[in-house]
Amino acid sequence: MSNHMNHPFHLVDKSPWPILSAFSVMSLVSGLAKWFHTFNMDLAILGILSTTLVMIQWWRDVVREGTFQGLHTSKVGVGLRWGMILFIASEVLFFVSFFWAFFHSSLAPAVELGSAWPPLGIKPFNPFQIPLLNTAILLASGVTVTWAHHALMENNHTQAFQGLFLTVFLGFYFTSLQALEYFEAPFSIADAVYGTTFFVATGFHGLHVIIGTTFLLICLIRHTLHHFSFTHHFGFEAAAWYWHFVDVVWLFLFISIYWWGN
Repeated sequence: MSNHMNHPFHLVDKSPWPILSAFSVMSLVSGLAKWFHTFNMDLAILGILSTTLVMIQWWRDVVREGTFQGLHTSKVGVGLRWGMILFIASEVLFFVSFFWAFFHSSLAPAVELGSAWPPLGIKPFNPFQIPLLNTAILLASGVTVTWAHHALMENNHTQAFQGLFLTVFLGFYFTSLQALEYFEAPFSIADAVYGTTFFVATGFHGLHVIIGTTFLLICLIRHTLHHFSFTHHFGFEAAAWYWHFVDVVWLFLFISIYWWGN
């Protein structure tokens, strides 16, 4: 049977990774529930390890298909771009629910909260300390990732590496500062609806920063291995789109929760 294809589409081969990732994620979620109720992390750690291993091997196959086997044709690239656009749109709606909860509670505080926002007894963060520094860090990272993108378009390998490296460094720096902020927080997630909305919204954003930083770190490694060219670099482009989305969400978080909500 001939392997020649008379169409530009990518018909994926049989793969064990979808079913294995399903079992891994099920183990992770079950392990988190077990950890919350029994303080035993064994199953959660197993789920994290198995999920990580499956992701590494699945991504390896995708990189191989797109970089070395030439299966990501221009027609496939259009589908990948639309897939990333729809994914980011779903993420936007994910965060809309958190902002909805925050404004629903803050615009008309209930009597149980003392009819005040922030609720009585809660001392919020000063928005012009670590939150403002984190805002500057993310805005700077948006500049560096754009610099890397333009350098890649101009086939400038050195400047693309420098821009990507600075973006990854700023992502790690942001996460470190947010961890410090959480460690020094004068309230917890259990402190009324203010603590819940604050930690859920900023915590999920922090998770997205970690995911975006990992995304860009993989792109940095791939760039050093010369996987990208000025005409074929959608992996990096998708990471840049995701990073800009993370930046915009943080601006809304800073303005609404840290500044206005203060």
